[in-house]
Amino acid sequence: MDRAVPRTGSDEIELYIRTIYSLLRSTGEVQLEALVEAHANMNSSLHAQARSLEPDVDALVYTALRLPDCIFQARLVVLGQSQDVFVWRNYPAVENWQEVTAIGRRRRMFFDGNETLAAYIASRSDIDDLIPILTAFQIEWNKLHHLLQGSQIRHWLDDIQGQWLDDDDLAALAAGMGIDFQQMGRLRRLWGTNLADRLLRIAADRKRLAVHLLDSSLAAYRKAIRRWWANIETQLSGIDLLERPIYFVSSNTHSVTNLLSGFTRSKSDLLLAHLHRSGDADLLAEHQRLSTHPSRGGLENLLYYVQRSYLSTAEGRHLAADKLAAEESAGIRRVGSSHSFDVEAQVIEICRLDPQVFDTRVSVPGLEALQRSTALIINIDYPLGMAAYQILTEIARSIHFFKGIHIQGKAATLNGRIGDVMVPNVVYDEHSQNTYLLPNCFTAAHLAPFLTAGTVLDNQKAITVRGTFLQNPRYMEVVYREGYTDIEMEAGPYLSAITESIRPRRHPQNEIVTLYNAPFDIGFIHYASDKPIGQGQTLATKRLEYLGIEPAYAASAAILRQIWRHELSDLGSGAGG
Repeated sequence: MDRAVPRTGSDEIELYIRTIYSLLRSTGEVQLEALVEAHANMNSSLHAQARSLEPDVDALVYTALRLPDCIFQARLVVLGQSQDVFVWRNYPAVENWQEVTAIGRRRRMFFDGNETLAAYIASRSDIDDLIPILTAFQIEWNKLHHLLQGSQIRHWLDDIQGQWLDDDDLAALAAGMGIDFQQMGRLRRLWGTNLADRLLRIAADRKRLAVHLLDSSLAAYRKAIRRWWANIETQLSGIDLLERPIYFVSSNTHSVTNLLSGFTRSKSDLLLAHLHRSGDADLLAEHQRLSTHPSRGGLENLLYYVQRSYLSTAEGRHLAADKLAAEESAGIRRVGSSHSFDVEAQVIEICRLDPQVFDTRVSVPGLEALQRSTALIINIDYPLGMAAYQILTEIARSIHFFKGIHIQGKAATLNGRIGDVMVPNVVYDEHSQNTYLLPNCFTAAHLAPFLTAGTVLDNQKAITVRGTFLQNPRYMEVVYREGYTDIEMEAGPYLSAITESIRPRRHPQNEIVTLYNAPFDIGFIHYASDKPIGQGQTLATKRLEYLGIEPAYAASAAILRQIWRHELSDLGSGAGG
């Protein structure tokens, strides 16, 4: 069989990757300035103006959303796989530092309050992701630093600290810096009332970030994964995972539990009151629209979205404990990561679930029979890149058997819009260079009933890339010409792990791999969170994150309904759980 392999021949990208790893072999700090030339030469689609003297605000926004606020103070970023690695390399107290987060990237990080940021990494994909982000951030910081050296503009920024700039003031600031007004507006949306303070910090000094990789061994990654899973086994000491069949789900920390527990809908009055007090014009308009034009799951999606902001308020914190207790009473156990990377797991005992409280989107006839099931759902917060391979192979070694593996994740789209859903049946993996042919158990029919705005695109070809910055226009042209429209980071590693769970040897390299003989369900659903060449449009910017609620819940609903169908069929045939 011939196959179209999207090989780009991009020497610039390969040179950049080789430069990163050759520098990180050093046992000491590596200055990111050493990567600037190779980074700019790569001509990344996410950093199109890296070489220009003009700021690339799109790249700055993209990177700032994926870094914690303390990056404005940080000088050194230290990378390690687990607490043991940090202790061994003379950072014994990182977990006593301040824990910090980023809006657009889930990564376990701690800041010492001075200049050092410690980040936990689960695989080399974290390096492929984080180093270009830090380098691009430094490049754009230093461009702004150059534009902010005038004493007049710095004095004016001093005067307006803590203020939300109206359009007139923003236009004056944009003119003073020589930046387009629309681009300046993006910085205002990013930093809000902190805009002046952020710019003053940038004006004060050039950014000179350094990185220190404490351990680059594959053994260290495997130890971190083993520790992650051992923590889950310890927390679930009352459940014998070697005796229970497993449905493995990779999604997020909220959609599956919200669809099953019924807790959010039971607090609808409280959450809607919070929405009205917030005065959020966009969400209030959405509530009004849903009141007059109801859609399947529309109001529930709004409640799930509002709940997230409510739980972060002082008033709403008590609700978080009530939510956790309600989930546990329904057989949903959450297990957070401990002393390693940040991937939460949820273990769900199907027999303890109450179908009466399910979101209507996941209700199917005959659910009462699930009380006889012995199966578990293990849902993990989707990992980054090669961590997916490490996690799934570890779980496969540690359980009885899989009944289904269902993956839900974000992706970039070349032929769709933000909020669309892609269902691939071909995946090319840049890590293994394999082309995977998979019997995806999902089609457009499984998802379309739950979407009002987005489109379901099934029979798609996905490509698993090494990192979001590691593509350029020539790369995109070749990928699209070969029919690949779904760009993401986890499908290939998951499929390599699936291959090893059904075949007697390690996954191959540079082959066509068909998985149609798998003894369990395989399903992949990706929803479009951004366009790789699209003015930085992602679900982490503006109000776009609300557009991600519908496809995320549609995907989770389709996955749960597929699990019910499979399990009810087995129970009906006498196969048991």
